[in-house]
Amino acid sequence: MDLGPDPLALDRQVCFALSVASRSVIAIYRPLLEPHGLTHPQYLVLLALWESSPRSVGELGRTLRHEPATLSPMLKRLEALGYVTRRRARADERQLEVELTEAGRALRAEAEKIPYEVVETLGMSLAELESLHKALSRVLAATDR
Repeated sequence: MDLGPDPLALDRQVCFALSVASRSVIAIYRPLLEPHGLTHPQYLVLLALWESSPRSVGELGRTLRHEPATLSPMLKRLEALGYVTRRRARADERQLEVELTEAGRALRAEAEKIPYEVVETLGMSLAELESLHKALSRVLAATDR
């Protein structure tokens, strides 16, 4: 693989492009999430819970690729907002379960608008975004090896 005349040129670094793109895309979400009192990481937790609730903190951590210590403050904030409850699992008291509240389930209907608004703001075709998602999924898989 030829990295050109300068393998350390900033504009040729995958890490730089990913970092800037990530911050830029997350910035698009900010005004869409603020009316609900949410940060982007909290939104990701809700996305995972809208797929399956209740879930253990460990399962959420694996799904979101976060350590439980990183998730704990987010979950406390989501609980304070009234979107989730946290309780010890009946089957195993060592596990903490997170479940959507009625308000958390109701928020899903409002949140369904967010992906469409993000796509519109980006001004990219759905095919381009699906291709990008596929490429990023391959990057994630490669980092897991």
